[in-house]
Amino acid sequence: MALILTEEQEMLRDAADGFLTENAPVSALRELRDSKNPDGFSRSLWQEMAAMGWAGIIVSEAYGGSDFGYVGAGVLAEQMGRNLTASPFFSTSVLGATAVQRYGTAKQKDEHLASISDGSTLFALAVDEGPRHRPEHIEFSATSSGNGYILSGSKTFIADGNVADKLIIAARTSGEVDDLSGITLFLVNADAAEIERTYTPMVDSRNAANITVDNLEVTGADILGELDSGYAALEGILSAGRAVLSAELSGSSQQAFSITTNYLKEREQFGQKIGSFQGLQHRAAHLATEIEMTKSAVLKSLQLLDDDFESSFATCSMAKAKSGATAQLSTQEAIQMHGGVGVTDEYDVGLYFKRVHIAQQMFGDAGFHIDRLAKRSGY
Repeated sequence: MALILTEEQEMLRDAADGFLTENAPVSALRELRDSKNPDGFSRSLWQEMAAMGWAGIIVSEAYGGSDFGYVGAGVLAEQMGRNLTASPFFSTSVLGATAVQRYGTAKQKDEHLASISDGSTLFALAVDEGPRHRPEHIEFSATSSGNGYILSGSKTFIADGNVADKLIIAARTSGEVDDLSGITLFLVNADAAEIERTYTPMVDSRNAANITVDNLEVTGADILGELDSGYAALEGILSAGRAVLSAELSGSSQQAFSITTNYLKEREQFGQKIGSFQGLQHRAAHLATEIEMTKSAVLKSLQLLDDDFESSFATCSMAKAKSGATAQLSTQEAIQMHGGVGVTDEYDVGLYFKRVHIAQQMFGDAGFHIDRLAKRSGY
């Protein structure tokens, strides 16, 4: 498949660009941050996004979604990355929708997909248990009890975990801590009395939370996917998240580069525009080529998710590694080329730097995915 958007996808991109530029620009993130909004996003804006079909972008039309696929989700995420738009799109419309639509039972789909599509229910994925992304390392326990299970343990760095209505928790039902088998996903109510949520302020002014679960009783009906074989479903959910997060990182890279090149054309030093200095031109040219390669890698991963979901996981890892490295380069160069003022709050490039620092670590940074791909190839 050609690495270009279809006409419909281009129209979605243009519509998203116009809407977000007007309604959710960087200044909106500043306002959310400065007002210490407890949600970390505008719920009224989220309802507008849902009304436009964004909340159900990958959900089938039978459940009220727009069924625009992962490329469509990536198109929206890229524009959100350009504007640093804060919303539960990633946690709910990508992770939650993927989990329920691909791995949920008919009953779970009936109960949740429509409410995802209309923006009324927020989801969060609880997988990591330490400071680094290790999805196979699951100590969180699900102990068999009668016809159900007792959940106990802790999870960290849960995107939108403090505002979610539903939690998807990866728990160990059998085996040892690092076994791929013996992992099961559970879909539970986030407001259960046995769940303690601790809001964790992030440097990028986004939502995250840690949770501690103490003897939460669940039934077999709460299992998402297959008992003891949940790692395959978890890998699918994470891969979708990685690809869409890569699109956001790509958008942030592009916007940081655009801001920087405009600055190079305006800033004067020694009586000349600094953009005329050959050293800065070489650095800008290098970054431009990295951004273009990243855009291709990201689009390929999204296309594969739509066309052959189960075979797309390695490509999603590749896209996450490339987009994370490029986004870090783009924002670091933005800071460097702006000089000392680049790190001040007056300039937006510092906000892009902070968001990229968090997003590139979520679900594995470049080092994690390079190592993962190398092991997959037998090294």
